[in-house]
Amino acid sequence: MRLLSGDARRAVFAPLDDGALRSEAVARRVGSAIALGLLGDGEQLPSEAELATQLNVSTVTLRDALAELRKLGLVDTRRGRGGGSFVRSRDDALAVLSAARLSELGTTDLRELGDVHAAVAGAAARLAASRVSGAEIARLRDVLDRLAGADSVAAQRRADGRFYIEVAASAQSVRLTMQQMDILVEFGQLPWPPEQLPGLLDEVVASHRAVVDALEARDPAGARDLTEQHVDVRTRWLIDLRLRLMTAVPEGGGVATGAAVREVRA
Repeated sequence: MRLLSGDARRAVFAPLDDGALRSEAVARRVGSAIALGLLGDGEQLPSEAELATQLNVSTVTLRDALAELRKLGLVDTRRGRGGGSFVRSRDDALAVLSAARLSELGTTDLRELGDVHAAVAGAAARLAASRVSGAEIARLRDVLDRLAGADSVAAQRRADGRFYIEVAASAQSVRLTMQQMDILVEFGQLPWPPEQLPGLLDEVVASHRAVVDALEARDPAGARDLTEQHVDVRTRWLIDLRLRLMTAVPEGGGVATGAAVREVRA
């Protein structure tokens, strides 16, 4: 699994291809990697020059992004010998970042992102049903046990993301695995639905277990359909959360905050 982790990190530090709001895009990309566990708490980021080159942004843009991440408490920059920028994993700060990103996207954007996720994850599940090994089935069940027992939002996100990556890896397709990682990086920028809507974690686990059962039964069509159905439901959760969040934003507009997101939990 070390290879998969390396591939995922390459997706995190891939060049940005959008020309607008570059510093915000960098902050979201790094925040997503922290949320998914691709960047660990206390881990040192590459140097400013190296990271700017990897992301295809100017050093000034990168510094603006790091300043925003420091403001949120997700990065700690130390000067002097042995200094640099270090990751700090904080659920409250990640919630603010993901709420801001959700407020930027419309329901059409969310639906289209869900369509791509369903296509990639569904194809991976279909292929995995014909190619998965017994050891990989056991590993998938272990990931789901960890997801069910996770006691923090960060741990839940990481286990859920790991499930999708493991299914794609079981399909024995490097391209599908990389596409799945790219999609997870985007979803990592958005709120984790079970955090906002109590009771959903059990539904997520049950849905994933049904997919593993279909993989073990060598049922390609069933595995694909169950995966696509789950992604569709997950997309509708995010759209519902987006609509509810719109009503929680104070009069006068503005960017939604973590507090605004928490208002929709009730």
